[in-house]
Amino acid sequence: MFEFQLPWAFVLIILPLLTRALLPGYKKQEAALRVTNLPSWNSQNTRSAESAKRLSPWLLPTLAWLALVVALARPVWLGEPVRLPAEGRDLMLAVDISGSMDTADMELDNRPVNRLAVVKQVLNDFITQRDGDRLGLILFGSNAYLQAPLTFDRETVRTFMNEAQLGLAGKQTAIGDAIALAAKRMRENPSDSQVIVLLTDGENTAGSVEPVRAAQLAAELGMKIYTIGLGAESMQVPSFFGSRTINPSRDLNESELQSIADLTSARFFRARNTEELSQIYQLIDDLEPTEREKKTYRPETGLFQWALLAALLLTWLQLMITRRQMA
Repeated sequence: MFEFQLPWAFVLIILPLLTRALLPGYKKQEAALRVTNLPSWNSQNTRSAESAKRLSPWLLPTLAWLALVVALARPVWLGEPVRLPAEGRDLMLAVDISGSMDTADMELDNRPVNRLAVVKQVLNDFITQRDGDRLGLILFGSNAYLQAPLTFDRETVRTFMNEAQLGLAGKQTAIGDAIALAAKRMRENPSDSQVIVLLTDGENTAGSVEPVRAAQLAAELGMKIYTIGLGAESMQVPSFFGSRTINPSRDLNESELQSIADLTSARFFRARNTEELSQIYQLIDDLEPTEREKKTYRPETGLFQWALLAALLLTWLQLMITRRQMA
């Protein structure tokens, strides 16, 4: 696409006409020497007159002036729009992969599955929706490990989440260490909005940092921590006398997760099944929306130098013609 960046410059086209109209006229002086009845002089004068008829003395100067005005108007060629990465939030996902996440108290496609399988399924959809955010992934058990630093590459984060294995980080649960690690990595990459989404099915049983203390530090840094407690409240298990009902989430410390969320002005959610977990992540997506406005730019290629070159060539040509006529 072609456009002029300074279109107002075209008003200068009439400048020579105004100058001619406003300045006093030029009075032609009589020649000091008159030559009459000289055949050779008349022949040369005739050829000059014929050249003047073929090429107006004002044509080349006019074209040169137009080229200068075009150059001043800054013509540019605009390329195809290029979309820039949208500015969004920094969102760190902290996921529990301790031994208890192997509890098969969830359903997926009408079949019983363990908790981690459901988390992977739901997070796949959640990650897809976070276009424009920088996402990171921390997996924790007895220890907390950074699997993916904050990045716009959502596919990499999704891959690392899907490849997570139970017990890889140990069988216990270090919630405080996971929060501390997430806060540390986000502090190294400051932004206007930083959110941690922590999912666990137990209570803090390992690590060197107390969860509440880690949440206080995150709050001081302006971070929010949304906490999710995962696990059904009842489950049928086989026994010697048949099946019996147990509470597979008896180790879940809801009060501590609630305190962590409250300290950071966020919320605690309880997920008892796949549907509730999916709804929770959808709600978090609504509470912390991405910046949907897409920013684009169009690369510009300046063309003014060609108009300037044309003006110089036309001026040079006029000078050559004038010199030849005077020779």
